[in-house]
Amino acid sequence: QVQLAESGGGLVQAGGSLELSCAASGRTLSSYVVGWFRQFPGKEREFVAAIRPNSGNTYYADSVKGRFTISRDNAKNTVTLQLDSLKPEDTAVYYCAADLSVLFPNRWRSYDYWGQGTQVTVSS
Repeated sequence: QVQLAESGGGLVQAGGSLELSCAASGRTLSSYVVGWFRQFPGKEREFVAAIRPNSGNTYYADSVKGRFTISRDNAKNTVTLQLDSLKPEDTAVYYCAADLSVLFPNRWRSYDYWGQGTQVTVSS
């Protein structure tokens, strides 16, 4: 079983950048589909980005395409989400998730393993 831990959240001004990291323990993350989701208060988790193993295919929500970048570092057993050109509407708790076999990487119910989340706050 893989354990996930996010880090890198914080407070940033609009237009700024943050780098979120999803670190894994217990298993090698390189074999897993890894997704990033975010959750606004009172709302269901929203897909942000995902990356497949082997092919490295990536997927992005339209709202973040061109601003966020997901990538793997297999040597560090991590997946990173680079957040650029941040907007106040990006303020949310960001979660990473992983699973070995994911047909629909943009659906949060596809993932069994989740981190605890990290808060991202973008001020205007």
